[in-house]
Amino acid sequence: MMRILGFGFFIVVALQVISKNKVETAEGGGGGVRAFFVFGDSLVDNGNNNYLATTARADSPPYGIDYPTHRPTGRFSNGLNMPDLISEKLGSEPLMPYLSPALSGKKLLVGANFASAGVGVLNDTGIQFVNIIRIHQQLDYFAQYQERLAAVVGAAEKAKKLVNEALVLITLGGNDFVNNYFLVPFSFRSRQYPLPDYVTFVISEYKKVLKRLYDLGVRRVLVTGTGPLGCVPAELAQHSRSGECAKELQRASALYNPQLLEMIKQLNHEINRDVFIGANINQMHLDFITRPQSFGFRTSKVACCGQGRFNGLGLCTPLSNLCPDRNEYVFWDAFHPSEKANRIIVDQMLKGSNDYMHPMNLSTLMDLEDSTVP
Repeated sequence: MMRILGFGFFIVVALQVISKNKVETAEGGGGGVRAFFVFGDSLVDNGNNNYLATTARADSPPYGIDYPTHRPTGRFSNGLNMPDLISEKLGSEPLMPYLSPALSGKKLLVGANFASAGVGVLNDTGIQFVNIIRIHQQLDYFAQYQERLAAVVGAAEKAKKLVNEALVLITLGGNDFVNNYFLVPFSFRSRQYPLPDYVTFVISEYKKVLKRLYDLGVRRVLVTGTGPLGCVPAELAQHSRSGECAKELQRASALYNPQLLEMIKQLNHEINRDVFIGANINQMHLDFITRPQSFGFRTSKVACCGQGRFNGLGLCTPLSNLCPDRNEYVFWDAFHPSEKANRIIVDQMLKGSNDYMHPMNLSTLMDLEDSTVP
């Protein structure tokens, strides 16, 4: 069975302080929309894997059934995913996959999506998918993008300014558990590390990724921890008798998220400024799971598209069970949230209290001035 990233995993939004003012376009005129860049896994991939020979794909129906074109796009969603919804908030058009041949010229000014389904923090995560864009390659592509951008705008400094003032979303971490440590019994990593030590190792490697993002010019980074890893339909189908969450994966979440927050604090101290901001995605998802009706959902355990127990076995295909109303389901497929769930998550990121966003939410960030860019 192909296992792609679970619901609500490691999401990082890296952004320069977002103000209400529009960014000056890289060509020198005013009024341009702020650029947006996306890195990570299947929660945010919008089609890069369509250009790769990989099994980690979402390019066939019923994926995209509620997308404006009603056709599959490579997004692991019935409709829009988190990057699309953030683009809406920015007043920008949806990002193009970096591998798309159509991404060229002035389209580079909008930004790009570098994400690839199946990847994790570690290079050996997702090896069963064979051909995916691992995170270090995504960052290499980002450096390449900046060279291409400089050629379009005519100066490296203009390209640097656009990157400094851009919003960047990066989603990582869940696959390092679902598609690595817990992928099979007695996996290599589980024999190499007890779970607490593995969590510490992943956090240390992720810190290196964040440092490189900072070196590549991003500022203000919103880092969200894993969601409740053991509560996705795929894990319920394999490990749950009556809908209770899988204990070991939940233990991984409980170990991971506090260490992540501590790493963020340490990194801010090293940089000597509050660049990294934490989002409590785990609590957002637990709200759905424990009180689905409060958010207008009928179920948080059964996937809309799938087969077997909880519709959590195998892939979402044209032959799968398909719910008639996607708005009633927290999960679109065995691992990924529905568009409605994504909308609620993005709204919490924008407006959530300190219980969800610390030290501030994105709306507060959007009210700040750009004068702090180094």
